[in-house]
Amino acid sequence: MTDNKPLSAPQKALRKMGLVRDVDMALHLPFRYEDETSIVALRDARDGDTVQIEATVKSCQVVFKPRRQLLAVVDDGTDTCSLRFFNFYPNMQKALEVGRKVRLRGEVRGVLMGKTMMHPTVQGAGGALATALTPVYPTTALLPQAYIRKAVQGGLARAIKTGLFTETIPQPNWPLHTWRLQDALVFLHHPSVDVSMAQLDDKTHPAWQRLKAEELLAQQLSQLQSKRERAFLRAPPLTPNAQSSQLVEQLMAVLPFALTPAQQRVMQEIQKDLSKQIPMHRLLQGDVGSGKTVVAAIAAVQAIDAGWQCALMAPTEILAEQHFRKLTDWLEPIFSPRGLRVAWLTGSQKKKERNAMLEVIANGQAALVVGTHAVIQQHVHFHALGLAIIDEQHRFGVAQRLALRQKLISDKNAQAQEPHLLMMSATPIPRTLAMSYYADLDVSTIDELPPGRTPVVTKVVSDARRDEVIERIRAQLNEGRQVYWVCPLIEESEVLDLTNATQTHDDLTQSLPGVVVGLLHSRMPVAEKKAVMSLFTSRQMGLLVSTTVIEVGVDVPNASLMVIEHAERFGLSQLHQLRGRVGRGAAASACILLYSTAEHGRLSETARDRLRAMAQTNDGFEIARRDLEIRGPGEFLGARQSGAAMLRFADLAVDLDLLDWARALAPVMLDQYSDMATQHINRWLGGKSDYLKA
Repeated sequence: MTDNKPLSAPQKALRKMGLVRDVDMALHLPFRYEDETSIVALRDARDGDTVQIEATVKSCQVVFKPRRQLLAVVDDGTDTCSLRFFNFYPNMQKALEVGRKVRLRGEVRGVLMGKTMMHPTVQGAGGALATALTPVYPTTALLPQAYIRKAVQGGLARAIKTGLFTETIPQPNWPLHTWRLQDALVFLHHPSVDVSMAQLDDKTHPAWQRLKAEELLAQQLSQLQSKRERAFLRAPPLTPNAQSSQLVEQLMAVLPFALTPAQQRVMQEIQKDLSKQIPMHRLLQGDVGSGKTVVAAIAAVQAIDAGWQCALMAPTEILAEQHFRKLTDWLEPIFSPRGLRVAWLTGSQKKKERNAMLEVIANGQAALVVGTHAVIQQHVHFHALGLAIIDEQHRFGVAQRLALRQKLISDKNAQAQEPHLLMMSATPIPRTLAMSYYADLDVSTIDELPPGRTPVVTKVVSDARRDEVIERIRAQLNEGRQVYWVCPLIEESEVLDLTNATQTHDDLTQSLPGVVVGLLHSRMPVAEKKAVMSLFTSRQMGLLVSTTVIEVGVDVPNASLMVIEHAERFGLSQLHQLRGRVGRGAAASACILLYSTAEHGRLSETARDRLRAMAQTNDGFEIARRDLEIRGPGEFLGARQSGAAMLRFADLAVDLDLLDWARALAPVMLDQYSDMATQHINRWLGGKSDYLKA
C-alpha cells in the first residue's frame, strides 16, 4: 500500500484499535475459541451448546410475525432444527435453498420445545474440517470477524517470516523453558483440539504464561530504563543559600501543629531528593487526612528558600482553592516580609486578574503558584521553576503531567534542566501496582494519621430506611453539626434510574424546614460554587447536597455525617475518599452508605463486596488492596496509561511470581544484554513507553 493511498474503513478501524505493525497483529490474541473440528449430531446437542452440524434444508421463507425474519428448518437425519435470522440479505436465502446441504454453527436453544439456532454461521457442506480451534478476536462493528482474522493471520505470518519473534530473553532466564515465544504465539492463534479449554480461558496454559512473562518484562525494562535515564538528567539542587533566611525552619515554627513521625520521615526523604542534581520523581501517598499537604508545603518552601519557584497543580478548582487558602495561611507570615507571594491561577479567572498573575509568575515575585490545569497552559512562563507538585496525580492525563515537567525554567544554567516532580495521592497504591506500573517512582508513604482525627463509623443502610436517615440528619443539625449528602448523578438517566441531586435537594429542603440546604454540582458556574462552599465552610449552611465534586479537598471540621446515596454505584476508593470528608474534627462522625436494590431486585456481588469492605475497615491501604482485587488496576492508574496499553495479558492478582521474575531479570537484561532489552521494549511497547514514565 502506497503512503498516499487512502485507507479503507476497515483499515482505519484497525489503526484505531492500535493494529498497525505486523507485531501488533500477532499480539492481538483471541478472547475465545470455537471448535469447528467436528460435526455434532443434532440429537446429541444439549440446550446452550454451541455446535457445528451438517444438515439438509427442508424449508426456507420470509415471515413477518412478530417482525420480518428469515425462518428455515434443517434436518440432519437425527433431528430437526429451526434457524432464525432477523438481519439477512438475499444471498442468505440463496444459501438456504430447499434441498441444499449446509454446514451450520451456532448455539442450540429450546431443546424441549424444538431446537432453534439464532443467526448461525452458514456455509456449504462437505468442506474439510478445521484441524485446530478457530480463534475469535476482539473487534469492532466495522471489522467483521473474518476480516480481522485474516488481517491477524497475515500479520503473524509476516512477523514470523521477517524474524520479529527471535528470542529477546537469554535462554537460561526463560520463565518456562519448554515454550519459545514464537511457538507460544502460533499455538494461541491456532490451539490444538486436545488442549484444555479451562487453561486457555484462565490463561494458565504454558503458552499464555510465556506471553504474560514477556509483557511484564517489557514493563519492568521500560520502567527501570526510565529510572536510570533520569540519573543522567539534571535538575537544580534545591539547597538553601548560605545567606538564606531558612524559610523551612520558620514555617515549622508558625505551623499550629507538630508533624507526626511519619510526616517527618517522609519530609526527610523528599528534602534529601531535592538537594540532588538528579530530578526527583517521587510519589507521596497517604490515607485521607494523613497530612500530605503540609509535607508538600515544606518541600515547596525548600525550593523557594533555594531561590526557585514551585507550582502546585490540582485536578479541580475546589481542591486547588482549598490548597491555596491553606498554603496562604501558613506561608503569608514568612513570605510577606520578603516580598514573596502565593499566586492563584485557574481557567475561570477574569482576564485582568489572570494577566496580573502571569506577570508575577514570569518575574519571579510569585514564589508558589497554585492552580488547576491552567498552570500548564502555553502562555504561562515561569521565571525559575524548580519543583512541580501534582495532587491527586491519577486524575491527570499523561500529556498534562509531561507538560508540567517540561515547563521551561530559567536559562541561568547552560545545561538543560527540568524541575523536580512530587506527585501526591490519597489512594494508597497496593504493593503489586507499586512493583509494576509505578516501578520507576520512588514512593514515600505517610502511614499514620495525625492525633485528633476521630474514627468514622460506617453503616450500610437500605434506601427503604430513608426516613430514619433524615431523622439522623435532623439530630446532627440540632447539635450544631453539619452534614453532606452525596448523589452520583446530576440529571436523570434512562439507563440509570437514579434520583438526581436537584430532586434530592428539593426533597430534603421540604423534609427539613428551617434548615439551609445547599446544592453543589460540576455544572454550576464557578462563582456559584464558591458562594455555596463559603456558606458551608462558615457554618451558615447545615446540609450540603452535592455530586462527587467534594470527593477531595473539602475540609470542614464541623461536618460529622456523610450520606452517600446509591453507594452501590461508587468505586471503593471513591467511597473511601468521600468518607474522608468527615471525621476531621473532635465530634464523633459517621458515614451512611445508602444503597438501593430497586433496579435489579438485589445487589450485585461486586457491590456487596465494596459496601462490606467499607463497613469493615477505615484503613486506606486495606481499602486499596481490596479495590485492586474487585476492580483491577484501572481505578488506581487513572490516566497514567493514557496512550499506552495497560497489561493486556498479565493479571497482577495471580501473576505475582512472574512479576517477581521480571523485576529480578530487568536489571540483568539492561546491564548484560542491552540490545536484547531494547528489542524487547520496542516489540511490546513501540513508541508508547514514554507514557509509562510520565
